[in-house]
Order: sequence, then C-alpha cells, then structure tokens
Amino acid sequence: MKVAEAAGRARQAARRLAKADGSSRSEALMRMADRVLEEAEEILAANGQDVEAAKGRGVRPSLLDRLQLSPERMKDMAEGLRQVAQLPDPIGEVMERWRQKDGLWIEKVRVPFGVIGMIYESRPNVTADAAGLAVKAGSAVVLRGGSDALRTNRAIVKALRAALRETGLPEDAVILIDDPDRSAVDDLLTAKGLIDVVIPRGGAGLIRHVVETATVPVIETGVGNCHLYVDRAADPDMALSLAVNAKTQRPGVCNAIETLLVHEEIAPNFLPKAVATLRDLGVEIRGCPRTRELVRDVAVASEEDWATEYLAPILAVRVVPDLQAAIDHINRYGTQHSEAIVTEDREAAEAFLREVDAAAVYHNASTRFTDGFQFGFGAEIGISTQKLHARGPMGLKEMTTYKYVVRGTGQVRP
Repeated sequence: MKVAEAAGRARQAARRLAKADGSSRSEALMRMADRVLEEAEEILAANGQDVEAAKGRGVRPSLLDRLQLSPERMKDMAEGLRQVAQLPDPIGEVMERWRQKDGLWIEKVRVPFGVIGMIYESRPNVTADAAGLAVKAGSAVVLRGGSDALRTNRAIVKALRAALRETGLPEDAVILIDDPDRSAVDDLLTAKGLIDVVIPRGGAGLIRHVVETATVPVIETGVGNCHLYVDRAADPDMALSLAVNAKTQRPGVCNAIETLLVHEEIAPNFLPKAVATLRDLGVEIRGCPRTRELVRDVAVASEEDWATEYLAPILAVRVVPDLQAAIDHINRYGTQHSEAIVTEDREAAEAFLREVDAAAVYHNASTRFTDGFQFGFGAEIGISTQKLHARGPMGLKEMTTYKYVVRGTGQVRP
C-alpha cells in the first residue's frame, strides 16, 4: 500500500476513533493483547524467518537481540497493551480551567493528534506499543518498521487489526507500510496534511534523516550515549552491580551505558575488579591514560569513543578528578538521554541530579529503567531527548495534544 492511500485511510479511521468512547478503545486494546497471544505461534514463526535472514546478513548479536521475539517477550507485549488499556482515558481531560473578568470560561482540553506516523527499526515490540498507545489516545497510526522485521510486523499488525475489527473500531486505525523501498519513508515524512506528527525511533542515522527530511512535525526520540559516574563516596559493590546491569543486561538498547566515569580516589581499588568482572561478561574496555595505568591490556579510548553510542558490549572508561569533571564530561558528550551517579553523599547526588542535562537522571539506580513500561506507563512510543513537546519516556499523555474550549454568553471583544 502506498503512503498516500494509507494516510488517507488512517485519516478516516482517526475521525471515527476520536468519536469512540474510552471504554471502547480500552476494550479494543484488551482484545489486541488476547489476539497477540492467540497468534503467537504465527508471529514467532515469522520472527524466526526474520532472525535467520538477519543472521545471514551478518547482523551483530546485540542488534539480533532487538529483533528477536520469544514467548516471554510476547507475553510482555500483551501485558503492555493490557496496562495501557487500564490507564485512565486521557481524551477530554480538562487540563486547566479558568474564568475571565468578562465572564468567558476557558478550558484547556486534551485531544487526539489525529494521524501519527511511526518510523522505527528492528524492534517488533514497537509495533504493538505504538498501535496500543495511539488507539488508546484516539489517534490512528501509520507504521513503517525496518525491513529486518517485515515478516514479524506483518504478523503482529494482522492480529492488531483483527482485534479492532472484532471490537467494532476501524481496522485502518493501525496500518503498516510494508513496502521495503526506502522512498516510502520519505513519502511518509513529507505527507503534510495527511500525517499530523512523525515519531522516529532508531539509530542516529535514522533520526538525523527524519529530522532533516520531514515537512511533517517531528517528535524526536534520540540516541543514548549514557553514563554511570562512580563517585568517591560510592558503595563499591553497588557501583559494580549497577555498572554490570546498565552495560550487560541488554547492550543493544538506548538506555544501556556506554561510558563509565570513576572518581580518582576510588579508581585504584574499584577499577581492576570492575574491569575484570565486565571482561568476564564479554565487554571490551577502552580507557583513558589513567585507566590504562590501573588496569592492564586496556585499549586506548579515543575522542570518538567518548561520543559513541556503541549498542554493543563495548565500554569506554574514564577516571575523573571530581564530581564537576564528571558532570562536565556528561554534558559535553552525552545525548541528554539517561545519566546516573552512584554515591552515598547526598549533596553530591543532588548536585548531579540538578546539573546534568538529560531526560532522566538517576541516583543509585541503573539507567536501564528509562522505559515507559518500567515507569508505569504501560508502554512507550519512544524516549524523547528533545525538550518539546515531550521529554523522556513518552507514554499515553504524551501521545495527545490539546485545544482551548471557550464558552461565553455573547461576549464581544472591545
């Protein structure tokens, strides 16, 4: 299906969807969850074909992990839909209300976007998350996933559209552009008047292309060059546990850390053990000169390493003289995604949380928690690193806009 046709059909569906009450949209999401599990065998079979094809192209393991589904991940997908279904309906919420001196009542009311274009790479769970959030928020969504996951996305969207049809909502509220030609992406980005907003989710190249090409408004989800800073007052065991989790639990995701910063006072005792543990888990270490003095056989970290989102089991390590140096490093090289400090010094923690410019900042916790599901949003459309219109994990409310409703009794402007 061509983008113009898909967007036109989605526009019609969005108008019908906006009229549906919240309980109908929630019912549809619950049925979506059921359908995903009922058709799990078909979806997993399609995903197996996508994974084997990706292996044949030499796709690296961390990216294969993003592509691959499992029965457990299928359950998580369904649970995300159910959690979103159970959230309060945002549409029609009066965000603010006031009365002017002339008697006008003004309300700021939450409303749907209309038609959302979603462009993403090889994570098929995004297909269900985006569809669920859009429908719950009263919008239609036009999906354009990566070619690596084409078979999987077709199977998931088939299940989601069936659920919409079975619950009396327009199935064109969820449409997949399954044309693998890259020109389809540009057609979506320039469908002004048909698409109300585009949300890209993927690597730096995709994000940059979308921002530079789109004539449709964009909500930018950014890359994650994330850091963990181990302060002089850190609990070493906690710091090691957090570093291991933030780097190795899933190296190929945007909230995994790419750089470890360590205060020079704790570095001689902490770094040798930390590096040994991470190496045992398959992590390659690239370090600054002081790191290389403290630990043998560490590769040299270049200027490029400090700015790189590896999405792989590689970690840059830098010894810093103090808290301010860590903050300065993060604000220079970070991508305003997720940053963490490990310390028992409350004053140092508060300074870090206040001065680091990022969508999510952590004290004594792993950056891996930057996720809509983990934040209690049910699911997320992505993690925004910009400051407008949303920042951080974008859940249900971030999938809406607003309008002003003004009620009068015949007032005219003097």
